[in-house]
This record gives sequence, structure tokens and C-alpha cells, in this order.
Amino acid sequence: MTSIPAVNKEQIAAQIKTWATDLGFQDARFVAPDVSEYIENHKRWVNDGMHGTMSWFEQNQDLRYDPKALVPGTKTILMVRLDYRPDEEGLDQLLDHPTKAYISRYALGRDYHKLMRKRLTQLGKKISAVIEPLGYRAFVDSAPVLERQLAEKSGMGWLGKNTLLLNNKAGSWFFLGALFLTLELDSDAPNEQVHCGSCTSCMDVCPTQAFTKAGVLDARLCISYLTIEHEGAIPEHLRSSFGNRIYGCDDCQIFCPFNKFSTPTDEKDFEPRNNLDRAELIDLFQWTEQEFLSKTEGSAIRRIGFERWQRNIAVALGNSKDERALQVLKHGLDGANDLLREHIEWAISKLET
Repeated sequence: MTSIPAVNKEQIAAQIKTWATDLGFQDARFVAPDVSEYIENHKRWVNDGMHGTMSWFEQNQDLRYDPKALVPGTKTILMVRLDYRPDEEGLDQLLDHPTKAYISRYALGRDYHKLMRKRLTQLGKKISAVIEPLGYRAFVDSAPVLERQLAEKSGMGWLGKNTLLLNNKAGSWFFLGALFLTLELDSDAPNEQVHCGSCTSCMDVCPTQAFTKAGVLDARLCISYLTIEHEGAIPEHLRSSFGNRIYGCDDCQIFCPFNKFSTPTDEKDFEPRNNLDRAELIDLFQWTEQEFLSKTEGSAIRRIGFERWQRNIAVALGNSKDERALQVLKHGLDGANDLLREHIEWAISKLET
């Protein structure tokens, strides 16, 4: 364990937070590596199968529920927040524009994983240059870490009814990262109040009614899960509810009252690429695989692969009521595998009827 005089702890903590701000993070808070109060609910969610085919939630549970086991020697975790909301208005109107593609706003620009991990590693190096010896590891959705729960415990916000971390000054349009430290520092005051009150906007607007109750999301019904993580066929009874959403879903954020307090990001890396914030579904469906790989380079979108990309767009085209899409879809049948063919044929049938 790295120890420092008690009199210096407050100064060191303040300096680390200043460095975090200098690196572009909007908030940074310290928390003890203990998530014991969240284990029972998380286990219940997994045991009920609500994680779908995301098998990693079943794995390494001993590490997920004990951060000190994940990184031996950890005494403190620094949680950081990086805002990503684009500078645009009328997202709800875009959802009502059936011929345009809706892509979750976090994925319009550069993949946040590498950007945040690089900055957290830089922060770790800064700290280690002052405090020696120091062990540190940076995580951004890259290990079994309960980021939202740790962030809530650090006082960064509260877990809302949509399961996202909410902040009364920043809403939920932000990413979380964690820096595990062998340095022992005092924890920031935990969040003690849930401000959602009687509001159920996030649950009410969910296109597939994926929230079984406040704070519980059944991923098997969630458009984000089905368009990104799910590799098989999208359940037919849910397809009409997808509308024009082809990668993720932001409805439970768009209609959350606290997001009126969020501010647009000034991160250049998060600016939309290739017109993906306003692209036409027909245009995206006609991308070749090489175009898909080229235009999604460095983007989180690329990880779903070309087949799932076309699968998702086919469903959206089926919902578009755009007769121009019929010819494009029929052309897409050429060379389509069984999975893609099923969704294209569904879309054609829906448009024809």
C-alpha cells in the first residue's frame, strides 16, 4: 500500500482532481473499492436472465463484486465523467423522421474507449510521478467493473429508473471511467438522494417497454442490446417498435427531464462523422462492406460488423413506409445470408402491405 501523511491527503486529492479536469474530464471523485450493497440486485438480474446473451455478466463475478480482487492492492478508485452530448436539437423529431437513420449519440464520433483509457493512463502517470511507488490501472468498459454503482457511491449522481447514472446538473449524456489506485485517499461523500421522484418518462417512452420496473432493464427487450450485442435474428414481434433506430437507442435519455441541464461537449473527437447524425436509411443500406469498414474506422459502430449493420437498417427500412426502399431491399437479397435475408424479406413484406 502506498501511504502518505494524513495532512497531505486532502492536497493530493485536490491536485489529482485538477489534473483530471486539465485532461478534459468534467468530474472526478474518489470512492472505496467496495460494491457490497449492490451485489444482491446485480446477481438477481443475472440469475433472471435479463442480460440476454451477454455471457460476460455471468463470468468473473468474484472480480466484479470485489474490485480489490480485480486489481490486488487497490485502496481507492477514481471515477471520472466525460460528457458527450452533441450540439444539436430536435432528437425527438429525428425519431419521427422515418426515412432517416437514428444512431445512438455516443457512437457518432470516435470510439470513447480508447480516448478515455489513454487519458486515464496519462493521469495515472502524473500521479505516479509524485507518489512513489504507485500502482494504477485504467478501465473503461474493459473489465468486470460496476462503473455506475461505483460512480453513484462516489457522489457523482444516482442510478435512475432507466438504470443510467443521472446527475442533476449534467443529466446522463456522459461516459464513465475508473482509475484503480494503490494510493489510499478519503472517499468523497456518496449520493444520498434519488431525484427522479414520481417521474416515469424514461419508462413510459421506451419503444419496447424494456423496463420491468423502475431501475430494472430486461436487455432482451432493449433496442440497444438487440441492435448492438445480439447476433441473431431480431424478434419479429419487436421489429415494428424499432422505428428508425439502427444502432442503439437514446429514448430514455432524450425524454429524461434532467437532460435539459446537460451541455454540449466540446470534444472534437465526438463530433459526428460521415453525416451519421442525419443520414438517410437508403444511403446507409447501400454501403458496401468496404465502405462500412472505411467509414466506421475508429468508431464503436464497427464492432457490430457489416451483417448486423445491414440487418438493423433492413428493419428500419421496413418501418419507413418509403416505397423507394423496395427496390433497394430487393437488390440487397442478392448474396444475403439466411439471417439478413429473413430481415430483408420481412421489410419488403411490410412495405408491400
